Amino acid sequence: MDPGSVEKAAAALLDAYATGTPVPPLTADHPDMTVADAYAVQLAQVTAWTGAGARIKGHKVGLTSAAMQRQMGVDQPDFGVLLDSMFFQDSAPIDTGRFLQPRIEPEIAFVLGRPLAGPGATAADAVAAVEYVLPALEVIDSRIADWKITLPDTIADNASSGGVVLGTRPVRLDGLDLSLMGCLLHRDGDLIDTGAGGAVLGSPINALVWLANVLGERGVTLEAGHVVLPGSITAAVPVAPGETLTATFAGIGSVTARFGREVGR
Repeated sequence: MDPGSVEKAAAALLDAYATGTPVPPLTADHPDMTVADAYAVQLAQVTAWTGAGARIKGHKVGLTSAAMQRQMGVDQPDFGVLLDSMFFQDSAPIDTGRFLQPRIEPEIAFVLGRPLAGPGATAADAVAAVEYVLPALEVIDSRIADWKITLPDTIADNASSGGVVLGTRPVRLDGLDLSLMGCLLHRDGDLIDTGAGGAVLGSPINALVWLANVLGERGVTLEAGHVVLPGSITAAVPVAPGETLTATFAGIGSVTARFGREVGR
């Protein structure tokens, strides 16, 4: 894609945020869009947001489960940027009208105590960089109509990022086996799904290593204090106004997202 097409695609997605109206798949107009093109569209939006005063507070990794990779026909994850405006308090009401087509995913969030840079980062480097983990619920969303996305579409749309709710009880990695850590996902008190950390590339640590190395190739370092969402333990679940979802993780506690009944924009 030429620079003009990249800016046009980014503008379309930014307009979807502003109006609440999803857009057709970008790949419908740009069938030759590559992964590199898609990240350029993502970056154009991030530049617009930070230029308007937003702050980058971390990153998310998507497409980390084998099932999702098979569904999308890809063999690696993708990443997006987490901004300060995307974070919500545990159990506090969330304005559902902020989102277009929200779904929720339980994740084990990493909070870094020191910078982590690639390429060449190892699992040992990643473990050393993590200060603690928190239970998390990621709100994914799509500015693409009806979630009709290809890999370039979701990458361009900031990896379908929407928001994140973090738990409030930090737990250090010492003694935790993230691969075997189980999770129960409840909606309004009813169990709707279960999973384990091993669904995320075998271990969420592997997703953190992948992210550090891919960003390192782009000259970006994961910063101390930043949050990294490594990928969902279960399938994504659609959410609606008035619903309450809680994820409970063995060994690190629970986190709750409450979606307000009133929908405003």
